[in-house]
Amino acid sequence: METKIVTIDKLDSPESVEEKLACAGGIIRQGGLVAFPTETVYGLGGDALNPESARKIYAAKGRPSDNPLIIHIADMAHLNQVVCEIPEKAQKLAYAFWPGPLTMIFKKAAIVPYQTTGGLDTVAVRMPSHPLASLFIKKAGGYVAAPSANLSGKPSPTNARYVVQDMDGRIDMIIDAEGVEIGLESTIVDMTSEVPVILRPGYITQQMLSGVVGETDMDVTIYDSSSALAPKAPGMKYRHYAPRGELVIVEGDPQKVVKYINEQAALHEADGKRTGIIGTQETLSEYRASSIKNAGSRSDFRVAARQLYTFLREFDDEDIAYIYAESFADKGLGQAVMNRLLKAAGHKVVQV
Repeated sequence: METKIVTIDKLDSPESVEEKLACAGGIIRQGGLVAFPTETVYGLGGDALNPESARKIYAAKGRPSDNPLIIHIADMAHLNQVVCEIPEKAQKLAYAFWPGPLTMIFKKAAIVPYQTTGGLDTVAVRMPSHPLASLFIKKAGGYVAAPSANLSGKPSPTNARYVVQDMDGRIDMIIDAEGVEIGLESTIVDMTSEVPVILRPGYITQQMLSGVVGETDMDVTIYDSSSALAPKAPGMKYRHYAPRGELVIVEGDPQKVVKYINEQAALHEADGKRTGIIGTQETLSEYRASSIKNAGSRSDFRVAARQLYTFLREFDDEDIAYIYAESFADKGLGQAVMNRLLKAAGHKVVQV
């Protein structure tokens, strides 16, 4: 398959953007696949109401078919078409955070094929805030199923270069455009129980959610991959976001963390193995390795969130064999960063 790459930039006229997205939308309507930017990461889009499109998405990603897809909408009125009911708390969250990086899980309507939901009677829905994503969804018919646009298990792409690396020859079109700002996938909240349950942490934090609807719970499997249950949301069951090199998270007193990581890096480097480090601004200058990435300050996790997947991809580009990462506080956005790091590391954590 030949993959068409369409570039949209600030110099394009509104008419040109409209024309390009109409072409992309037509591909979706005809059962094809298009990678497109959102405010979180790049998505791999197909017709959410077409079972064959879901099959194509799973095949392109090499993704297990029991891993649910998220339906992306651009009009609140469309939510009623794909879900059976909208609880009051869901309405409040939609009013507060849509369009934006929040996915909610509802009981699905009959129109949604089980191929899209991974065989479940529930469906995940979100409304992206990225203006190109919104227009693309409208041109595509209003219902776009889209996981992240990467091969299953690899770090999610935050720029088109890595989408091309993974998806060239596998899908019909890639939309190359700026605008991915957050860098981590959306927060996922299960709205099918009385108390909303967070299934995947993200930019919309538990504190923010609770500020709108009161009590919320955190799913126990977020930091534990041992559950044998079918995943109710993307990223819950299988190893995700993994670089080729072996990744280990190191927790403890900052100076002990630096000492341990430098010792391990020196051993690997002496053995001829390139080593990478993800450190915070406060300790970055103390590290010694082939590649050192600045994850920003411990007081602000936005840099770590925005750059994490890029770091992991760059380590692959740099042929890094071993990676050591400082841990992040399990609160706010740091909770989402740690969730992704743990998945990428296969839950390998060293306490010092």
